[in-house]
Amino acid sequence: MAGSREAFVGIDAAKLRNAVAVADEGRDGEIRYLGEFDAAPESMRRLVARLAAKYDRLHFCYEAGPTGYGLYRLIVSLGHSCTVAAPSLIPRKPSDRVRTNRRDATTLARLLRAGELTAVWVPDPAHEAMRNLVRARTAAVETVRVHKQQVGAFLLRHGRISPLKKSWGARYYRRWLQEQSFEHPADQIALQGYVEAVRLAEERLERIERAIAEFLPGWSLAPVVEALMALRGVDLVVAVSFAVEIGDVRRFESPRQLMGYLGLVPEERSTGETVRRGSITKMGNARLRQLLVESAWTYRHPPRVGKGKLAKIERVPPKVREIAWKAQSRLTARFRAFAARGKKLTVTCTAVARELAGFMWAVAREVQPASSVA
Repeated sequence: MAGSREAFVGIDAAKLRNAVAVADEGRDGEIRYLGEFDAAPESMRRLVARLAAKYDRLHFCYEAGPTGYGLYRLIVSLGHSCTVAAPSLIPRKPSDRVRTNRRDATTLARLLRAGELTAVWVPDPAHEAMRNLVRARTAAVETVRVHKQQVGAFLLRHGRISPLKKSWGARYYRRWLQEQSFEHPADQIALQGYVEAVRLAEERLERIERAIAEFLPGWSLAPVVEALMALRGVDLVVAVSFAVEIGDVRRFESPRQLMGYLGLVPEERSTGETVRRGSITKMGNARLRQLLVESAWTYRHPPRVGKGKLAKIERVPPKVREIAWKAQSRLTARFRAFAARGKKLTVTCTAVARELAGFMWAVAREVQPASSVA
């Protein structure tokens, strides 16, 4: 194994042991399976050093997954290139129904050599920490929803219907809950347990939201978040979620690419002169797509700038204010046009959300992250 050779290393990353395969350069280069190695950083460091002694250039890859980006950062710190491949975009034969660690590592090495892997964007540790916090908030919101449903289901089983039109959002609803009494003490204990679970889940959600607001000023993308909040329907949660999930929006050459990344573009099955388009692809981040659709509901009202939004708009550059007003004028008109044509509200909001993503792309490109400011 003389020097001045190039090798492509495929790693099937796992919790305890990583399967590793090496493909020599050239279309007909040999592909060898090296075996499984301890996934600890020191073990992988020794493996990389051993391979570096045999080859002049090394390229590594592994699938994005629950093991995170620690392996990527380790390999890059040792001076080698590494690709974290998008699992959904890895080419697979329909007839290939056998998957083992050995075959996965060998396939990754071969595809990396052929240049057929699509890399995911890897955030820096600070960005990943903010993303973890935002995703923790998403989990907390889901927990609150589940516990509230349990309360509602319990009351429905006992025929207790709230006289208030709006549950949970009304101040008197919780008082009405405390006034409920049951013949059997076990039912009373069960209801109190459900209500207490809601209270604890809401307190957890509030703590996470306070932490997001606390850490935001020190984050490099804080200027981008502030600029995004100039758009109607985009509050702190939506702006931060967009920033943590998308990262540097400049990696998308056009707003159309961002819309496709978010799964907001329609499916298409066309051949010859026939063009067939269906519902949206729903690819990419589902939570962010849901937040954009929820934000699109605000454009059913005529364009205006309220007192709360005015304070946010005054803090952003003039170009961002111009884009925000253009977005509000266009999207409210689009909402009215779709409604006049008899489109379903869900379809209308999805269409508006798609264009809102384009305006968010334009706003984010107008603001430099704090770390990039000279």
